[in-house]
Amino acid sequence: MATYSELVSQAQALMAQAEQVRKHELASVVADIKAKMKEYGITVEDLGAASSARKGGAGKSKAPAKYQGPNGELWSGGPGRKPEWVKVALAAGQNLDQFLINS
Repeated sequence: MATYSELVSQAQALMAQAEQVRKHELASVVADIKAKMKEYGITVEDLGAASSARKGGAGKSKAPAKYQGPNGELWSGGPGRKPEWVKVALAAGQNLDQFLINS
């Protein structure tokens, strides 16, 4: 049977691998979206992104970020559902204090 530290190490390795795959897939999706936007003459404004960015984003918290994840993700630490990176860190036995943003 694997030890706790071995399982944590495996979990961290899998998260790193998953992040690499996510970045690769994301790059492919972004390239596809850009190609479609060019093909159809769609602008960012057509998508409504500019107006929601000015308003802080639809459904996004306006509380300042208190924590920053391993890949730059931000979280205010407020009530509600925890981001996936927080769940993974806690499951791996990590303390959220190590992700505090020092102001």
